[in-house]
Amino acid sequence: MKLIKPIYIQNRFFFACITLMVLFVFSFVFPRWFVIVKLSFLVLFIFTLLDVLILFAAKKGVNGQRILPEKFSNGDQNPIKISVENYYTFPIFIKIIDEIPEQFQVRNFSIERKLDATSKTKLQYELRPTERGEYHFGKLNIYATTVFGLIARRFSFCDDAMVPTYPSFIQLRKYDLMAISNNLHQYGIKKIRRIGHTMEFEQIKEYVLGDDLRTINWKATAKSNQLMVNQFQDEKSQPVYSVIDKGRLMKMPFDGLSLLDYAINAALVISNVAIKKHDKAGIFTFSKMVENMVVAEKRTSQMNMILEGLYNIKTDYFESDFGRLYGDVRRNITHRSLLLLYTNFETLDSLHRQLPYLKGMAKNHLLVVIFFKNTELNSLIENKAETIQQVYDKVIAEKFAFEKRLIVNELKKYGIYSILTTPENLTLDTINKYLEIKARGLL
Repeated sequence: MKLIKPIYIQNRFFFACITLMVLFVFSFVFPRWFVIVKLSFLVLFIFTLLDVLILFAAKKGVNGQRILPEKFSNGDQNPIKISVENYYTFPIFIKIIDEIPEQFQVRNFSIERKLDATSKTKLQYELRPTERGEYHFGKLNIYATTVFGLIARRFSFCDDAMVPTYPSFIQLRKYDLMAISNNLHQYGIKKIRRIGHTMEFEQIKEYVLGDDLRTINWKATAKSNQLMVNQFQDEKSQPVYSVIDKGRLMKMPFDGLSLLDYAINAALVISNVAIKKHDKAGIFTFSKMVENMVVAEKRTSQMNMILEGLYNIKTDYFESDFGRLYGDVRRNITHRSLLLLYTNFETLDSLHRQLPYLKGMAKNHLLVVIFFKNTELNSLIENKAETIQQVYDKVIAEKFAFEKRLIVNELKKYGIYSILTTPENLTLDTINKYLEIKARGLL
């Protein structure tokens, strides 16, 4: 039984059998063909037996290994490497079928390659997870065939492997170096000129285009016979909290990810940027109650604590309680902080219900409300309406898009900053706003 299990009959064998059956039928009409057909059947039997003997003569014909990353980055392409070694002394053809985690719903995965005699090769494919959690891999199955291609021998490796999926740390690394080198503007993040003098004096340097003329140091200019300006550094150690709404509205999907996952990825990146800028970074979530709180600090282990805090956040489908949020913020965050509130408002009425709590938080903290454009409406707005129903749909879509812009103006009226953005631009727009706030000394 153990010998039979790894044997897999290939399509080529069945095609040969069907051809012989047809020839046997014709041999009744043309008796001269019968001898030729019998010889053909004998040749097929011999080649099949030879194929089995060649494949199963070696105890260890093929070795395979799946090389998994320590963890997956949510929403990004993650590489999966496969190493295959051929111990046979002749070339073989392999078909790799990896048992991918059920979350991906991939049912037709296969990789086919030819391996030279006693050779080793490395292959790679990519997976894009769209939800956080544990991803379990099954067996790595490798089917080996000879040049005859009648019988395949199955080899199975790497059974039951698990990889956890964390918020997008690939995106985190992307912006990490840019935050250190102050080159964020090179990647589509606007460079903002400093305004005011609320920063600490750092040094005197040569004037370059874009420097504030009010910072010119005339004494240093007279001594060096060229324009010199005072350079200031941002005030440091200011608390920056990413406040994530995990209510039912944040379950809305976009490109495979929910709005909650986009907010989590952006919160991870902005926390890292804030720490690189010598500020304190923290996070917490809310829905019916405030949870997952990581107090704003700038210690070396802070990013690991934030990453672990964001790992298990899930939408709870409740209506978010902004009153509870306001009470917890007032009670637990005593120092003036930058609050980046990731939520979503679809209508002006929904904003007005929560506006008293937002105004209350904005009195003691610098509040930035971050919410999302409904990109699904763009196709309705841009397409030409040809029927009465299409005209109606287009008017409703334009009404909802206009209400989003009204929400921005309503928040601005009460001194509350806002970001209205698409999910794919969320991280860039959030970093832009943070840099603007730092440059203007608003915090």
